[in-house]
Amino acid sequence: MAASIAARSSVISISRQITAKPSPSDREPRSTVSFRQPYIGRRNVRLLASVNSNGGATGGKSDSKAPALEIPNIEDDSTYDVVSGVPSHLLPKPLSSTQYSKPASEGSRLRVAYQGVRGAYSESAAEKAYPNCEAVPCDQFDAAFQAVERWLVDRAVLPIENSLGGSIHRNYDLLLRHRLHIVGEVKLAVRHCLLANHGVKVEDLKRVLSHPQALAQCENTLTKLGLVREAVDDTAGAAKDVALRNLKDTGAVASSAAAAIYGMDILAEDIQDDCDNVTRFLILAREPIIPGTDRPFKTSIVFSLEWGPGALFKALAVFALRQINLTKIESRPLRNQPSRSSDTCFDYLFYVDFEASMADQNAQNALRHLKEFATFLRVLGSYPLDTTML
Repeated sequence: MAASIAARSSVISISRQITAKPSPSDREPRSTVSFRQPYIGRRNVRLLASVNSNGGATGGKSDSKAPALEIPNIEDDSTYDVVSGVPSHLLPKPLSSTQYSKPASEGSRLRVAYQGVRGAYSESAAEKAYPNCEAVPCDQFDAAFQAVERWLVDRAVLPIENSLGGSIHRNYDLLLRHRLHIVGEVKLAVRHCLLANHGVKVEDLKRVLSHPQALAQCENTLTKLGLVREAVDDTAGAAKDVALRNLKDTGAVASSAAAAIYGMDILAEDIQDDCDNVTRFLILAREPIIPGTDRPFKTSIVFSLEWGPGALFKALAVFALRQINLTKIESRPLRNQPSRSSDTCFDYLFYVDFEASMADQNAQNALRHLKEFATFLRVLGSYPLDTTML
């Protein structure tokens, strides 16, 4: 699993290693850290939804007999008040700042994008975040980002790390490429099931389909059953494929929700090797939320540093000196940058999560201190911690 670091060192032990002189950032009486407004550039998006008998978009909750609607590519640099080729009544209305501050249950029904097909764990995460939402499936992670940027949906819920499989590097890269903001997180307990079509028994199976991580997480069980493993794009997609083709010698590793949706039998439950299998999802929106101090908050940032001895140590020390706990640190290569003189010296981006709200003066001072020597710094979001488990 990618490295996660908790910076719990005391001020006394840290101060022996670095200068004890306070940073100028701590002497300034007030400060603000502003969020950059999202940039909407020229992008393509392919989003599949469905239409009910009245012509309204119903997303993942649609009638199975309804025809599929494919929203065409959008190719302009304007704000998307008018999209050629798409009826205006099918597009979501832009949310006001008041709607952003309301819980989902109090406002209009939100459209929430997720990657995969119906029955995916991401759909369950979206429904946990917004119980009354209209979950909209997207075929790729990038399509979910673009759907939010194009005002086709209101939010996206995407996985960022798993307790067994580690970080989802693709989504870390997309966070930097797109101009969305993290407005929340969702933690979901993953419980894998072995699914098969009606009448099929475990001894009839010869192979099993699922996402590569799901297959890896159930390795011991699948090995004992002597099943050949075949990787596909997602868990629910595997169940859908087995059901639609009415395969009698093939099973799928997916959720119990996928079994109900595609009319499959559950041959075995909780087949993962480790019961402590949790995926953390990020909730993304076009606008940031206003950070508060009334409950525990987490802040996510990304930064880069000049190469040299102790550079990362100094960067992390700005948090330790202020007793701010780090919950995650992830490094990703800085693309389109040539390597340095030796073969092992590359420029890196560092993604860091820490337990503090950007409404806290201490957190603002820490970022101002970091900015004194960081070559790049961006706040990805400051949002409430998810302390529940489902």
